[in-house]
Amino acid sequence: MEMRWSLDKLYTSFDSPEFKRDWQRNEEETGSLKAWAASTLKDHGDAVSKMETYVTKLTACLQLQYRMMSYAQLIVSVDAKNQQALQIIEQLEEKSVELVEPSVQFQKWIGSLPDLDAAISSSALLEEHRFFLKENAEKSKHLLSDKEEVLLAKMKNTGSNAWAKLQELLTSTLLVDITLDGEEKQLPLPVVRNLAYEKDPVVRKTAYEAELRAYKKIEESSAAALNGIKGEVITVSKLRGYEWPLDKTLQDSRMDRESLEAMLAAMRESLPAFRKYYRKKAELLGHQNGLPFYDLFAPMGEVNMRFTYQEARDFIVKHFGSFSDRLARYAAKAFDERWIDAEPREGKRGGAFCYNLHPIKESRILANFTGSYNDVSTLAHELGHGYHGECLKDEAFLNSDYPMPIAETASIFCETIIAKAAMKDASDEEVFAILENDISGSGQVIVDIYSRYLFETELFKRRENGSVPVEELKEIMLWAQKEAYGDGLDPDYLHPNMWTCKPHYYYADSNFYNFPYAFGLLFAKGLYAVYLERGAAFVDQYDQLLSVTGKMNIADVAKIMNVDVHSIDFWRGSLRLIEEEIETWISLK
Repeated sequence: MEMRWSLDKLYTSFDSPEFKRDWQRNEEETGSLKAWAASTLKDHGDAVSKMETYVTKLTACLQLQYRMMSYAQLIVSVDAKNQQALQIIEQLEEKSVELVEPSVQFQKWIGSLPDLDAAISSSALLEEHRFFLKENAEKSKHLLSDKEEVLLAKMKNTGSNAWAKLQELLTSTLLVDITLDGEEKQLPLPVVRNLAYEKDPVVRKTAYEAELRAYKKIEESSAAALNGIKGEVITVSKLRGYEWPLDKTLQDSRMDRESLEAMLAAMRESLPAFRKYYRKKAELLGHQNGLPFYDLFAPMGEVNMRFTYQEARDFIVKHFGSFSDRLARYAAKAFDERWIDAEPREGKRGGAFCYNLHPIKESRILANFTGSYNDVSTLAHELGHGYHGECLKDEAFLNSDYPMPIAETASIFCETIIAKAAMKDASDEEVFAILENDISGSGQVIVDIYSRYLFETELFKRRENGSVPVEELKEIMLWAQKEAYGDGLDPDYLHPNMWTCKPHYYYADSNFYNFPYAFGLLFAKGLYAVYLERGAAFVDQYDQLLSVTGKMNIADVAKIMNVDVHSIDFWRGSLRLIEEEIETWISLK
């Protein structure tokens, strides 16, 4: 079965007539929007018509840029040294800067518009884009002058964007020196990191030690990239009037601090249960001082759950069908129409992601599939992201961009479907293995994510006083891991370089890209509990929830399911489901 994606629905090449046509159209549409904004947004006369024109013109520009940028970025994700794609990305980033000025002009214009609600109510197009327009008016409070906004956008391309590209190049091209079965090899970093899921404990430890040694080659450069990015973020946040980068992240996440604090408090309460799980896993693997980091993902149970890619496809489609036919059809289509690139290879970035392609109503998914059950779970996770896009495909383009915390809901819901459905017909030994994989994943999203939240919080505090050197970054990471994992992990075998290999720290526009994963897991777990209560009646309501995530605040999205995200009890209830899984798992051995 084909394990590499096809991008032909986007473009067949950068030299294709379609790509060249869209490149020219983008030039024309961008120029038209800039000229219109400069000449028209001078007063509030004919406000309704002006807002309609802006929405129409902006949509045309963004769709073209998104389609071309998607194509280039997808190519680079599997071929990090593709010079043509890298050049196209740079050119598109420069072109996107041209939208800053008209966007700033519009935000300032709409931010000062009297009786905005009445104007929106008078137009069907504006009513459809109510949330987008109101959000623009609110964000106008943090805008700088037109010239400053344009300057910042231009400087970003040679600042944080350039640092992020360097970091991705470093990690995607890093070859790890490793000895396996007596043979010395050089393997791509993603391949070596995937060895953490191997059955052989010697292979897991060897890979962990080789990985940490390999970071010596890139950690100084990575630290420079990280300091450059975080320094820019601090400077820009203060210029915009935010007290702390987290405040901007919460605004961009359409989430309030009350929700975050309630969730974090519940997470801290749950840490003893996870530590109990880690200590039990350590005991079963023969460790005396807690679980060493290299055994965090060690497969458990005598059943060696291995899958061919075809078997993974069939497994996922079958169990997605236990939830809904629409979800199963979507997954089958993604596999069968080559929307997935699953083959690990040199030059391809590690990890996994889903790229929802609203302009063509499809998705593309990157994975590094080696046949483990965890790889199957990862595919289900990314297909969940894709299904989220499926539910949004008929929404307006400007209503298809949902915030980070809600982004993980559908993906983790799909993981839960796979795990729960798979366990129905499984033996005790298989249940043990599936549960362990599920709990291990939950531990990453609760315990490890909490450590990453602590790390990034401390990093920002120290970065305000100057660049943070490599050894200090390692110290902060070790401290954060100890705070989160406690006695669950062996303190002599932690991962001081987790900041080097996790790309989320290098996203200047997505700081604290950690708590959204916890939100997604716990919100999805809570929704799954609702599904168990309501059964088939839940499915349509769930699809509706996903379809409005681009045009509502998170608290309002949650209300569709009668969930109060400000209540610590909701988060405790979701965590209780995981704690029950841990107790069940422990009882099986």
